[in-house]
Amino acid sequence: MTKVEFFFNVPDKLAKVADLCSRAVVKGRKLTVFTQDDAMSTRIEDMLWQHSATSFLPSARPGASEQHDVSVVLDKDGEQLLQDDILINLKVEHPPFFSRFKYLVELVGVDDEDKASARARYKFYRDRGYQIKSTDESAV
Repeated sequence: MTKVEFFFNVPDKLAKVADLCSRAVVKGRKLTVFTQDDAMSTRIEDMLWQHSATSFLPSARPGASEQHDVSVVLDKDGEQLLQDDILINLKVEHPPFFSRFKYLVELVGVDDEDKASARARYKFYRDRGYQIKSTDESAV
């Protein structure tokens, strides 16, 4: 069963994505970041390239020639899923294909609108029997 983790009160979701990707890639994990649109994918791509002064995290988008050679795939559609390890959801709704992944990460910002949509996703997963781990980033 998919492990679900919510990170609440995340002040900068894209920076958190870069941090999570960095930690996961070091452990040999593969990630799909489910983005809202191409613009968000581009911003994350830029952050991954600049995440560390001594290294970068290469990423690709579905359909790119290097998509099978990188650990991080930035996907706005979810139509060409390339792995089933970690999924980071940045969309307002739950990903319809989340259950094929071993681990699902939900990031929740600090604004009320984001928190409201996250509550709906949380309830969706809980009502289907998924155990959910919650981490409050404001307490870190």
